[in-house]
Amino acid sequence: MRFASIGSGSEGNGLVVEAGATRILIDCGFGVRDAAVRLARIGVAPDTLSAILVTHEHSDHVGGVPAFAARHRIPVWLTFGTLSVVGERFAGMERVYGFDSHDDFVIGDLEVRPFPVPHDAREPVQFVVTDGAHRLGVLTDLGVATPCVEQSLTGCDALVLECNHDLDLLAGSDYPASLKARIAGRFGHLHNEGAAALLAAIDTSRLQHIVAAHLSQQNNTPAKARSALARALACAEDWIGIADQASGFAWRALA
Repeated sequence: MRFASIGSGSEGNGLVVEAGATRILIDCGFGVRDAAVRLARIGVAPDTLSAILVTHEHSDHVGGVPAFAARHRIPVWLTFGTLSVVGERFAGMERVYGFDSHDDFVIGDLEVRPFPVPHDAREPVQFVVTDGAHRLGVLTDLGVATPCVEQSLTGCDALVLECNHDLDLLAGSDYPASLKARIAGRFGHLHNEGAAALLAAIDTSRLQHIVAAHLSQQNNTPAKARSALARALACAEDWIGIADQASGFAWRALA
């Protein structure tokens, strides 16, 4: 089992997970041509994707999904709540599947375990993906960690974890007060110290990889994200990976 990102941030997100003959793309906030170019960088042809999973209806996650899935005839999975918001964009497509935020399902060699998160969307979820031997936790959009989030992510072998902003940088930014409140609120985005606190609350003894994701280009830095997570894990800062907007990150394997 391995995973790679084709980009992470407010301008678009996409994460590929692979096991055996199965490849799934979690979110696609990029246009059809851009997504294909980004996938090519990690050696993935669009027609080899088994499915696209959608976390929620915000454009940096679902914006490119309808056109990309239609062009390459890829099945799409999204919660019933998300489907109720963006369903018209998938009109006429045959393989669009709704699921409840607590319903596990299987796609080829991978089992997908969604879990609900507090975020300003209709029925947002994040995922744990497993091949039966290893578990990858993906958590890129939420305001605060909950007991459900902690329970879902404890004991994972790899984590892609939101570190959206640094609280001091956000407070001192030129963003309007209303936007600052939204980002820092319960249904906004996870800050560095919130991500670190989540790590401290779960079992990380199996962790082979951790990647900080969805970093704000204005209100965070890779150094600040790495420092917060490294303190929580008592590890070297250079062990913490970073998913960036332009290139995501290269393949990481679970052994």
